[in-house]
Amino acid sequence: GLVIDGQTLNVIFQGGLEEKFLALTKHCRSVLCCRSTPLQKSMVVKLVRRQLKVMTLSIGDGANDVSMIQAADVGIGISGQEGMQAVMASDFAISRFKHLKKLLLVHGHWCYARLAKMVIYFFYKNVSYVNLLFWYQFFCGFSGSTMIDYWQMIFFNLFFTSMPPLLFGILDKDVSAETLLGLPELYKKGQ
Repeated sequence: GLVIDGQTLNVIFQGGLEEKFLALTKHCRSVLCCRSTPLQKSMVVKLVRRQLKVMTLSIGDGANDVSMIQAADVGIGISGQEGMQAVMASDFAISRFKHLKKLLLVHGHWCYARLAKMVIYFFYKNVSYVNLLFWYQFFCGFSGSTMIDYWQMIFFNLFFTSMPPLLFGILDKDVSAETLLGLPELYKKGQ
């Protein structure tokens, strides 16, 4: 692991040593930045996003973490004794740090699987609808007449676009939460 403080981060950012810093951090399993300013925290996140071209996640519990949370792709705020500023600036909020494992491994897996199925569903819905309109144009001699009334098209899209996401969001859980927590490698299965 690597532990780095705010003064050292100042030397890195002002001396143009970002590439060497990233090369060093690639060899570490964990990197901990302590005693750093909010600006330094956000600069580290932006550096990782820009140079390594990876998705970043930032976790914070106070007002000093807001800029870091906003600089990341996904921000998680922990509500606690330092106030609610981090929670209000984040994408997700948890009450304790120990809930992070369940948020990532269980809810992250379920969300990924649901979104993948819904994308396929929306392609199927739109292809079937356009296919129906295409063949109708052969029937009417490509006159441009509409097959159905406007209000029927609205209800078709409303019904087929609102009900399945609600059902998938409530009922679809491909693997139980206990299994996902017991086998963290299942998180990568969907990717």
